[in-house]
Amino acid sequence: MAYSHDYQISARRHMKAADHLYDLDTGGAQPGAKAVAGYLYGLAGELAVKQMMIQSGMRPLGADKRRDDPFYKHFPELKAFLQTTATGRRAGELLTMARTTQTFREWSTDMRYAPTREVPAGHVDSWQEDAKKLMGQMEEQ
Repeated sequence: MAYSHDYQISARRHMKAADHLYDLDTGGAQPGAKAVAGYLYGLAGELAVKQMMIQSGMRPLGADKRRDDPFYKHFPELKAFLQTTATGRRAGELLTMARTTQTFREWSTDMRYAPTREVPAGHVDSWQEDAKKLMGQMEEQ
């Protein structure tokens, strides 16, 4: 089944799930739940950026060009791609985010395979702040 894309709703859903896991304090839930929250914060941030790309007038490329399509990239590669592909009315914001080295620093989809101890709580805290900032920017439209 092919799914449609709604980056804004997806960003909100991932952020809500991340916040729930981040705050989970039942016996044995932490630090594992916080590590998963960190992963979800990255996804929420990416989705917020992709919604801003849509708001900027950018559109996904055809299926045969996914390899070069920023809509199919994750941090940090998404940021690198945006430095050369950001266009439209929100291009300035997108470029600023892409050039800010601290935004989602050390976040990677590879963390989903890592032991919990390899996902520092301090990074998760930073990723939460990054996601909040990007979500706020997305909502400003």
